[in-house]
Amino acid sequence: QVQLVESGGGPVQAGNSLRLSCAASGGTFSAYHMGWFRQAPGKEREFVAAISNRGVSTYYADSVKGRFTISRDNAKKTAYLQMSTLKPDDTAVYYCAARLAALFATVPSEYRYWGQGTQVTVSS
Repeated sequence: QVQLVESGGGPVQAGNSLRLSCAASGGTFSAYHMGWFRQAPGKEREFVAAISNRGVSTYYADSVKGRFTISRDNAKKTAYLQMSTLKPDDTAVYYCAARLAALFATVPSEYRYWGQGTQVTVSS
């Protein structure tokens, strides 16, 4: 099974950028579809972006489309979330997740493996 560790979160001013990383260990990283989710205080965990195991296909939530970019480097066993033009509404704990299946998914329950999360705080 794969273990995931996120990094790169922190405080940032609105309009700026931040890149999150998700380092994987164990398992065959290139076999897993990867997703990024986020959870703000008092809210449910929500889908942000997903990328297929080979990096060919990506999918984004409407709220981040055009501002966030998901990518992966299978040789480095790492997935990334480049976040640009950040807004205060993007403040949340960001989680990466891995899924072994035919297709990637946008529902948290479809992902079996999760990282511990990294806090992103966007100030206005």
